[in-house]
Amino acid sequence: MQMNSMTLGKYSIGVGDRFAHQAKAQLAACLSALERGVEVIPVWNKSNREHTIIGSEPMSVRMAADAAVSALGWQLQYFVDADHIGLGTVDRFLSASDFYTIDVADFIGKPAPALEIDQFTKRHSALCGRVELTEGIEPISISEDALRQTAHTVLTATKSAGEVYRKVESARGKGNFVVEISMDETDRAQSPVELLIILAAIADERIPIQTIAPKFSGRFNKGVDYAGDVAHFEQEFVLDIAAIDFATRRFDLPSNLKLSVHSGSDKFSIYPAIHRAMRRFDAGVHLKTAGTTWLEELIGLAESEGSGLEIAKDIYAESFAHREELCAPYSTVIDIDPAALPSPSDVQQWSSCEYMAALRHVPESPSYNSSFRQLLHVGFKVAAKMGNRYLRSLEENESVIARNVTGNLFERHILPLFILS
Repeated sequence: MQMNSMTLGKYSIGVGDRFAHQAKAQLAACLSALERGVEVIPVWNKSNREHTIIGSEPMSVRMAADAAVSALGWQLQYFVDADHIGLGTVDRFLSASDFYTIDVADFIGKPAPALEIDQFTKRHSALCGRVELTEGIEPISISEDALRQTAHTVLTATKSAGEVYRKVESARGKGNFVVEISMDETDRAQSPVELLIILAAIADERIPIQTIAPKFSGRFNKGVDYAGDVAHFEQEFVLDIAAIDFATRRFDLPSNLKLSVHSGSDKFSIYPAIHRAMRRFDAGVHLKTAGTTWLEELIGLAESEGSGLEIAKDIYAESFAHREELCAPYSTVIDIDPAALPSPSDVQQWSSCEYMAALRHVPESPSYNSSFRQLLHVGFKVAAKMGNRYLRSLEENESVIARNVTGNLFERHILPLFILS
């Protein structure tokens, strides 16, 4: 396995690939960015949950990434992410991954022992009062009560992250992997003040995180646009960047530490806000696009017509029939209106163009159906059960699918977020 420099580049993108067939098409989008003079580092990510649903192993992601890099002559760094792992799931990723997204959402809110809270509050008492985060940003105020309450909420979670980090370190060696901490799949968004306190707790655990994924305000549903107050999000995002800048100087965290936006694919309405914030503070960001590639596979199959369109229709019919089962693991990150879902019998009569128009994420299009898109987003289990029928179709229609995957990733994600000014 090729070992890359373990300092994650300034701009990076998590490219999920459910069936490990689109790595070259995804990497081609990063090559297009490089042709524009911008380095966007690919991070192939796949969670334990997705591996379990599909029946794949982490090494399949490594093999697909390595093959794509070799085929396209990519000379920059790249990574394979053990996405959303914990102490009980990390072992199967140790040989394949060099990027670890440690998910602590289940531990947020579990109270820490009183003595640990007292010690933390005393150790970080300098945070109380008026805090000058960074130049050009209004100071924030942190009360002792806020410091204690946040410690009460997050210390158990950061200690859990420390346990996972040390297990990976013992297996791979210090400095031989990138660490991200994720806390986005929780009930409540973390404020910039809370993020700063969380970073202090992470530093206490001596975890050299390079990205952190907080829960932002608003809805970050899978595969569809952001739902919320964009102006408020931008203010929050700017303060989060400022909190990170302060934390890297105060707590000796890695200087390249940056925000990670989970379920970030297709959040078109906030891309300009993120872009402005990055330019304003010369900051980096990690965007996780995950399932958008799987949906582009379906669009490519539909565009191919014939057996490809037939498979796309069959996947919807089975997803519709088993929608409760498929939606359950993603209930916190989807909003499907059952009344808006077309009947499978109607979809069977659709043309290629009708299927693509309903699925392709063009919010201004009268044919676009966000409920249809979200159900298919979580319906990849249906494709997995098709086995070779689905995989053969990907190979038979590779050129059409690859064009959709590359175009979507570059033109609708990389270009507005990392390049356009």
